[in-house]
Amino acid sequence: MAGVGRKPSTGQPAGPETDERAFAAMATRARALIPQLRDRAARTEELRRLPPETELDLHETGLFRIVQPKRVGGSEFDYVALVDCAEILGKADASVAWNFANLASHHWMLGMFDKRAQDQVWDKDPNVLIASSFIFPAGRARKVEGGYQLRGRWPFSSGVASCKWNMLASVVFPEDEADGIEYRIFLLHRDQYNIVDTWDAAGLRGTGSNDVEVKDAVVPDTLSVAVNDLAGGPTPGSAVNPNVLYALPAFSLFPYVLSGVALGNAQACLDDYIDVARHRASTSNRAKLGDMQSTQIKIAEASAKIDAARLIMRSRCIEAMADARRGHIPDMAAKTGLRRDGAFSVNLCTEAVSLLFAASGARGLFTSGALQRQFRDAHAINSHLAFNFDAAGTNYGRVALGLPSENLTL
Repeated sequence: MAGVGRKPSTGQPAGPETDERAFAAMATRARALIPQLRDRAARTEELRRLPPETELDLHETGLFRIVQPKRVGGSEFDYVALVDCAEILGKADASVAWNFANLASHHWMLGMFDKRAQDQVWDKDPNVLIASSFIFPAGRARKVEGGYQLRGRWPFSSGVASCKWNMLASVVFPEDEADGIEYRIFLLHRDQYNIVDTWDAAGLRGTGSNDVEVKDAVVPDTLSVAVNDLAGGPTPGSAVNPNVLYALPAFSLFPYVLSGVALGNAQACLDDYIDVARHRASTSNRAKLGDMQSTQIKIAEASAKIDAARLIMRSRCIEAMADARRGHIPDMAAKTGLRRDGAFSVNLCTEAVSLLFAASGARGLFTSGALQRQFRDAHAINSHLAFNFDAAGTNYGRVALGLPSENLTL
């Protein structure tokens, strides 16, 4: 996709009003995609990955680059932009929104790497896409001269077929076990890993979240970053990207990379349900669905869950940016709170979709309609470990009780 999208900017900082206008324009472009993305949804599922024309749309609108540093032509919007734009695209197709949010967030994460890693990727093509799999136990790495030797097989690398780079998480095992293990992210070029076609799933079918396999690749020091360096505060990339966006606690905020997808999917499900209820009559007694109290209550309950979820997601992201601007690094209690609320808010969206699906009766069973896809996608999103409330809630409770966190990436 070299050359696709906006030209790099001069890198000069913009004021808040300029950024607000720029984001409003970006959101307008995203909303304009909704009709065609909905029309392509069935084909996206059939392909099991984004259609080329959808990928091109996301490039041409600049959406992939919303949290990329301005110095290389990105928009460098505040972190909440990931939630807001994923919600917009999620109203059309959760698979598209999922790949957008994943791939856009990797420009943000690359902005935290050493400048030499950023230059190696973006000097050739600032539009290039980067995949990931942040499942640390899937990899095994050891220190060698000048870098790390890495091997493993990682699942769920969303959008990987469209990408020329991949961020893979691994445990680094020391020569001396007494030194303890380390968690690191490794940046690999496409020629260093194989894609294994495994993605044939019930939900998020169009994300192409295949496995990637690495056989003893050597990754230079400059193309790796320690998870401890992403825990909040200046990162290796802060020297060239001073915006506090690149000093946020990356893995504490990880749920909010994707939570907007659930939000948009749930909002679309609610909007569709309301539209049908306004005009449809019950098959049992021909009463208008909109006149039935049960319908009205379901709309109220689902909308309350969705609105609450939106409030949680957006406020958490906005607060994180505010904390970073004043130089505050959240403690472990605050970090586990971020993970708790990220999971809880997505669970609310899933509950709203499930409620509306059940209230729709047999209409929701037809594969020709969007409802069955929204239901499948909602539960596929909720199955992500970041949205497992049992895991997030347990860890929050442990820390609240004075016990150590079980999540070693925070």
